[in-house]
This record gives sequence, C-alpha cells and structure tokens, in this order.
Amino acid sequence: MSDAALDVRAVWKYFGDFPALRAVNLSVARGECLAMLGRNGAGKTTLLKILAGLSDISQGTVSVFGSQGNTTDARRKTGVLGHGIGIYDELTARENLELFGKIYQIDRPAHAAMAWLERVDLKHVADARAREFSRGMRQRLAVARAFIHEPLLLLLDEPFTALDDRSIALLQRLLAERLAAGATVVMSTHQLREAMELASHWALLVRGKLVHKGERSAEIISDPTWVYRNYGEDS
Repeated sequence: MSDAALDVRAVWKYFGDFPALRAVNLSVARGECLAMLGRNGAGKTTLLKILAGLSDISQGTVSVFGSQGNTTDARRKTGVLGHGIGIYDELTARENLELFGKIYQIDRPAHAAMAWLERVDLKHVADARAREFSRGMRQRLAVARAFIHEPLLLLLDEPFTALDDRSIALLQRLLAERLAAGATVVMSTHQLREAMELASHWALLVRGKLVHKGERSAEIISDPTWVYRNYGEDS
C-alpha cells in the first residue's frame, strides 16, 4: 500500500484560456497535515476542489489513497469543509446530519447526528432549520457534517474564517483528534498561526504553480510573513 494519501502529477486546470493551475506536482503522505498557502487567486481553492472530486482537471493525474481519480470509496473517506458550507437551509440541524450520515453509510446515523450536535454545541437547536442559524452556528454545523463519518482525508478551504475563538479551538481539537487517528489533512489558509499549530508541512502556490513544499519550521511559526519573503516571488 502506498504511503501517499494524495498524489498529484503534472496537473493543469484551465478556465477558458487562463491556467488556474500550472503543472502542479504534489504528494501528501498518510497522516500528514499540509497547510496550503498562497495569495488570493493563487489556485488553492481550485486545487482543493479537484482533490475533493468537485472539479475536473484539464491535464495530468490525481490519485487518492492509491486509486486514480476520485472514486466512490475515496469520497466516502473524505470530509470537505469549504466556503459554501454545504448544508441544506430547509432541513433542521438534526436532519442535515442524519442525511449526510446516510450518504456516508455510517452506522446509526440518527445517534451520530445527535452526538455531533452535542460536540459542536448545537444540540439545543437540533430541530431548528439551518436557515435560522447565525453564520457561526452554520459553520459549526458544517464542521459536524465534515467530521460525522470520521474521514481519513479532510480537505478544508479557509476553515478558520468567520469562526470565533471558541469555534477555532473546537475545530483545532477535532482536527488534532483525526490526525492522532492517522487521518490526512490538507487546508488552505491565510491564518498561518492557527494552521501551524497543527500543520506538519506547508506548500506555497504562486499564480497557479506550486513553488515550494517543506516541513513546518520555527521561522514560519514565529513569523507568518517568512514564507512570502523567501518564496513568494518565485513563479
């Protein structure tokens, strides 16, 4: 069995004539926590959508847990948390989580839904419709949705955005638990301090190209601008 959870080879992604990704090569080992860095428009969200099977590539190959492409088995092992939140407004919090529990074919989805609502401090509004929630509550429900099936791969796009300190601490704790269980995490972020509490590695995208990947270091922890000063001008 390959040690790579993700293997990206010579991937290009075009929107019309514009190359959003340019010959990206990236390998992420099982159990690794990768913080994907880059300025707005660098291609981070595009790459995450490809890894999640939500967008096709124009050229190249992507393998998830050794299987080329985003297979049904890979999707069942993957949790995704992105800007769109991914919950149904007209369903209650309980109904949302039960639905995703059934989609992921977990045992006792109703029990899991209530357990996760308690973990994200939403049990008291289990039967309220998601459209009635504040943004922070919706974010916590989306977190529960992403984690309910105990995924082996987590793909997160700016996961700390719009979260208060309590919710950030909750998400960091849940990610740490999944990492301790051997899961792999890839997150795009501008919030380096929060991300680097968990990340084992980092990668930098500049104008659609992956210009560097390295292990977490004291420099990047103490000075979030260090990456961009040292690598951000490469193209």
